[in-house]
Amino acid sequence: MNSDTVPATVPLVAIVGRPNVGKSTLFNRLTGTRKAIVGDEPGITRDRNYGVAEWRGRQFRLVDTGGLLPGEEEDTIPSHIFAQARHALDEASQVVFVTDGRSEITGTDRELASMLQRTGKPLILAVNKADSPSAAEKMHDWHNLGIGRIQFVSAESGHGVDNLLDDVTADFPVGDADAAIEPEIRVAIIGKPNVGKSTLLNALAGEDRSIVTPIPGTTRDAVDFLATRDGVRFRFVDTAGIRRRGKTREMAEKLSVVMAQRHIRLCDVAVLMIDAEEGVSAGISALDAHIAGYAHEEGKGLIIALNKWDAVSDRLHKKGELEAQVRDTFKFLDWAPIIYLSAKEGTNVEKLVKTIAEVGKSCARRIPTRELNKFFETLDFGRASQPFGKKAKVLYLTQAQTHPPTFVVFTNRKGPLHFGFERFLKNQIRRQFDFAGTPIVLKTRPRASK
Repeated sequence: MNSDTVPATVPLVAIVGRPNVGKSTLFNRLTGTRKAIVGDEPGITRDRNYGVAEWRGRQFRLVDTGGLLPGEEEDTIPSHIFAQARHALDEASQVVFVTDGRSEITGTDRELASMLQRTGKPLILAVNKADSPSAAEKMHDWHNLGIGRIQFVSAESGHGVDNLLDDVTADFPVGDADAAIEPEIRVAIIGKPNVGKSTLLNALAGEDRSIVTPIPGTTRDAVDFLATRDGVRFRFVDTAGIRRRGKTREMAEKLSVVMAQRHIRLCDVAVLMIDAEEGVSAGISALDAHIAGYAHEEGKGLIIALNKWDAVSDRLHKKGELEAQVRDTFKFLDWAPIIYLSAKEGTNVEKLVKTIAEVGKSCARRIPTRELNKFFETLDFGRASQPFGKKAKVLYLTQAQTHPPTFVVFTNRKGPLHFGFERFLKNQIRRQFDFAGTPIVLKTRPRASK
């Protein structure tokens, strides 16, 4: 469950601390997920990562933040991390300050403790990694930070987490855990690094929800945001930029790519972001096609978003050339709509949202068998190409599932349909029932013998 599936009135708890103390491990433990990327490299978490936890009938929201290093706010990435953490603190009703129980109290710990106490928010010190002998010897030292509420835990093993949850939720109201969750269209924003994925998410959210810098690989954790437009709920997920395997060196980046692929599997609609300026000057890359292939193989609805269109000169003439290039590169996506936009300027962002809604409905569309039978009677199969001597006769068809729309075609012979015949049938189904932006799957079955 995500934080946006519960009302905003549900208490929000912010998890903060310096890098590499186990904040994301604790976040995953409390939410019962693997949503946050966890590794030994410091500074893996950068954006705000939201989730939902529940303890003894009390539901609350959680926000995991990047590691804070006071004094480094002038550097590009740390300054953005600090701003994201500050936003989380401002909206939180309670704060969990995580430290490393195996180390001595650092100057950073003292600075953060002082800063958090000045916020006036209810504060709990969670001394993590406290299940080791070295940590036990230092337990009394942590009282020197002047924080009254202290819990000694191990986020990795679960030691002491029950006590922490009792403390965190002591004043939280008991809620309705069985409340119905409204349906939503899950949208994964995918593409290479630096094509504008995070900028698009921020444009949709109307705030700096994702950190945006010119540095490739800035986004690591997948950042999601819930929006409602014209009565339709969307969950937009900003995924990490996918590079070629040989160029992905850091473990955190490798994990973020794995998470991006996971969100492609979980989404309903993928928005493939392509740098239009780069496309005009250097052409659509093989990596763009490779990333699109991930979504296509998973049977997802897909929209091709040509971003940074405002930066392209002579757009009137370049538009046709670029579109022809896109169609030539993505021959397997001839059904995917193309949107020209500028996420930075907000141009065509709302048009993109409307297109996503249409594609989302197409992915979930189910055609009654009666309508399929009427459609079947009007088909002129003589127009479909088939090799001489291997012609198959279609007897009837029915829809088996959605996401993607899958049809079972009953024929008079075994084996798959000829690709030309299958293409004809898919195109006819798409036109008749308006399956925009979604792949159509055909499965053949021979008629049972009498």
